[in-house]
Amino acid sequence: METIKTQAFPSCTTLEWKAKAEQSLKGKTVETLQTTTYENIILKPLYTDQDERPVPDYPGGSDFRRGIYPLGYLTNDWVVAQQLSYETMEELQQKLNQSFDKGQTAISFDVSNNLLITETNLAKVLAKSYRKYPFSINAKGRHISFLAELERIVEQDGAFDKVNGYIGADPVAVFAVEGCISEEFMNDWVKNIVRSNEKFPNLRTILIDTTPYHRGGASADQELGIAMAEGLFYLENIQDAGLELDEIFEKMIFQFSIGGNFFMEIAKLRAARILWNRISNVYGAADDKSKMHIAAETSSFTKTINDPHVNLLRAGNEAFAAVVGGIQYLHVSPFDELTGSTSVSERIARNIQLLLKEEAHLKKVIDPAGGSWYVEELTNNLAEKSWVFFQTIEANGGILEVLKSSWLQQEIAKVYQKKNHDVQTRKKSMVGTNVYANLDEIVTYQKTQAKTSYFTQNKYSFVKVEAIPDLRLSIPFEELRSKASYLEGKFGSKPTVGMICLGGLKQHKARLDFMKGFLAAGGLKAAESKPILSIDNARQFVLDHPTKYYCFCGTDDQYEIIGYEILTALKTEFPELTFYLAGLPEKEKQEQWIKAGIKEFIHIKNNCYETLTAILNELEVSKVEETNA
Repeated sequence: METIKTQAFPSCTTLEWKAKAEQSLKGKTVETLQTTTYENIILKPLYTDQDERPVPDYPGGSDFRRGIYPLGYLTNDWVVAQQLSYETMEELQQKLNQSFDKGQTAISFDVSNNLLITETNLAKVLAKSYRKYPFSINAKGRHISFLAELERIVEQDGAFDKVNGYIGADPVAVFAVEGCISEEFMNDWVKNIVRSNEKFPNLRTILIDTTPYHRGGASADQELGIAMAEGLFYLENIQDAGLELDEIFEKMIFQFSIGGNFFMEIAKLRAARILWNRISNVYGAADDKSKMHIAAETSSFTKTINDPHVNLLRAGNEAFAAVVGGIQYLHVSPFDELTGSTSVSERIARNIQLLLKEEAHLKKVIDPAGGSWYVEELTNNLAEKSWVFFQTIEANGGILEVLKSSWLQQEIAKVYQKKNHDVQTRKKSMVGTNVYANLDEIVTYQKTQAKTSYFTQNKYSFVKVEAIPDLRLSIPFEELRSKASYLEGKFGSKPTVGMICLGGLKQHKARLDFMKGFLAAGGLKAAESKPILSIDNARQFVLDHPTKYYCFCGTDDQYEIIGYEILTALKTEFPELTFYLAGLPEKEKQEQWIKAGIKEFIHIKNNCYETLTAILNELEVSKVEETNA
């Protein structure tokens, strides 16, 4: 036993590791394993003590990267702030009361117009719960009305000091979503912030919400740069209205959406505190007043309608990153939120946080990411990139000016296009959507909801700007699946591509499996042939499985031995058919295949979305022509 206890792996130098790694890479260098993020940060395959950088010894010190409390969640647990969905006031009241018994620790819901339509609605919903639990509410364009109604309710009890947490709004974020800027609304909002500071001394009301930019496709450094620019904008405007600097800092809270890149999201939250600390130091704010408080939510940008249970894994990963990153409030979206959440999915979402607290024991660990060479290096790199983006915004006139000029929208769109391209080419996998799609799945597609407008029907004048779109990475493939479902319903059969499988199973299986997955991403079925060994076999398969599209699957050798001959024969006999080839022949042979009748080579570097879109569009046209004939 003593021998076992003292055993250890032999020490190894970085150079020795590099040599061993390059041996397994078969001639490639370790540098080929480097990847570049959407923030243009180069990630190395290995981080060592040579990457170590000085960091604060404990959370709550220096630049606050490690958190704002010395003992982390041991003394200041994060708040379970599940945003409750509801249709009626009675449902909201019931859900709120029940949720507190099941682990919810904040009053959190969307502020609907119905909530404020009568004086009694909000009073019934809140009852006395505001005395026991903090608020976690983004009131958006109804911020002024909501605070006024809350003031009326609390005034009867005289318990203004009991109201805590945050009821905030970010006018700039609302402007970005709606595509209009109203200086009148901004002025009224600033006046209300000053008034609320007197009435609700323990309530945070100034929200910096980067969620709309995240949903538009922004990179982490863009989100942080925007957050700093908005924070600076509010500091200057509210200070001009008469509030003291430290009072403004105490009223601020930041909201971030947490995406699927686990370590980048941890670094984003840590870098956010570094940047805000830098700004607060420039302004001379007291450290105990300017600590960044963060409300986080799992990202809608990463969620899918298809195979929604995978969203459980995505949300769990994102919630984990948020907690490790050091947030104060957290909302986890239900896995079926896109098609309408249920009591079961809402319970599971809430329980994800309870599992992280009680079973993963994250509330008992102080800054679990602290000191990680990779995380600390990533945090520093991201903070530097974000600061540059923030400075660029300021150099272009500030946050409102870059929205008016559409510069910000264009910068975010560039990043989204890269992300979208990676999904379309399947460089970025989305399980159940562009890989491992289930064709037998019954999907309820999301209905387009009317966009809430806070200004167009209101008393405020506004200036039109380009809106930040509300996007998701899976939308292109969901549209393909929806179209395939529509064609199946219209014409009575699932869109199909015939698989001409050359040679035995071992010879065609690899490319057949690839094509099945490739086609399923767009809702197309792969009709598999028996082993094709002759022209007659192929002709019979085409006659037995009438479809316009066929794809050859086999080894490169099989393509040369019988594939080319079969293609030539089929194209001569069935000139109206379209043929594809799985794989990518050598460059000098590609022209030969194209002349023989191959429309496209389908391989791992293909743009899957574009190929499937073309097939579905052509299939729809051909089916319509057949019907008309």
